[in-house]
Amino acid sequence: MKVPTRMFSGSAALAAIALASAPAVADHHGIETISPTATPTIAELRLGLVGTWAGELEYLDYQSGQWFGLPLNVAIEDGGDGATLIRKSDFDDGPEVGNVRIISTAMFLPDTNSEYIGTFRAGRPAELAAFSIALIAAEDATHWTMIAETDGEDGNQPARIRETTVRNGDVLTTLKQVDPANDGADEWITRNRTTLTLTPPTPANSARTTPE
Repeated sequence: MKVPTRMFSGSAALAAIALASAPAVADHHGIETISPTATPTIAELRLGLVGTWAGELEYLDYQSGQWFGLPLNVAIEDGGDGATLIRKSDFDDGPEVGNVRIISTAMFLPDTNSEYIGTFRAGRPAELAAFSIALIAAEDATHWTMIAETDGEDGNQPARIRETTVRNGDVLTTLKQVDPANDGADEWITRNRTTLTLTPPTPANSARTTPE
């Protein structure tokens, strides 16, 4: 199993960020110390994704080097247990297929920084995967970078799969890359990416009423 060096450096990077970004707190002697709780955890950052997102699912044309995309809408819900997210994704796959909905349920285990995901699409077998998660950088709750890796398949061939997710405010980008196991090369190949923007919530009582 190949794991890039920086996958193991996630904890060190997180510690360095915590020291650099944590606010100073004065103790009872008036001496300023660094608060160790300023940097959010992976679990907290995941839960911060709850909401409605809109953007594109893009694929790379290897000949032209250009991206082409499909409109994508994603709703992420809190599973209610502090560990599970439910993601519902919709995109138009053309006139023959029409709208495609993919539902995934992802549970995070903080003790091992592992995420277990079940993915469901009508007419296809369910997919199960276990990802290792590393927090590479985190300025705050809405500015961070994570890398998720797992062993799986690409084009029916064994491959290491990497998904790099970057949140920059209300914009969330995930780049999927693969490293085929049997090609004799230690190289990541880009497959697709999603670029999403958080949609402002609609007030529950937005309808105006006129008193009689």
